[in-house]
Amino acid sequence: MPDQSSDDVPGLDAALHLVGPLEGRIMREVWLGRVVCPFVVRDMVARMPELAYTTVMTTLNRLADKGLLQRGGSSAQRAYPYRLTGTPEDFLRQAGQAEVDDLIARFGDAALAAFAARMDSLSPEQHRRLQELAHQ
Repeated sequence: MPDQSSDDVPGLDAALHLVGPLEGRIMREVWLGRVVCPFVVRDMVARMPELAYTTVMTTLNRLADKGLLQRGGSSAQRAYPYRLTGTPEDFLRQAGQAEVDDLIARFGDAALAAFAARMDSLSPEQHRRLQELAHQ
């Protein structure tokens, strides 16, 4: 992904609000193409020299655990390469699905009834967009 502005990346600001501040700083660099994938910890430290190597390493591992990055390599390698797993929109879609699944698991039929009631208040444009999104 070439270096871009945040306006060029759909869903970027919304996606960054779903992660912690340091995770957001790192993902902004990756999603905007300011660090080339695959990258290693030292590549990100070069972009954020005020941060300790171990802080960046821990944060990258957390982002990999959350599925935003993929950690490659083996324990025999000195540095694990990281790769982007998707776009901000992909992350928003996955996070939204997880939230819906959680609501239904916690509230069952009450959550489904709330979703159905909300459908009645959508505009025709929102209905059309919802249909498009449901078939992606």
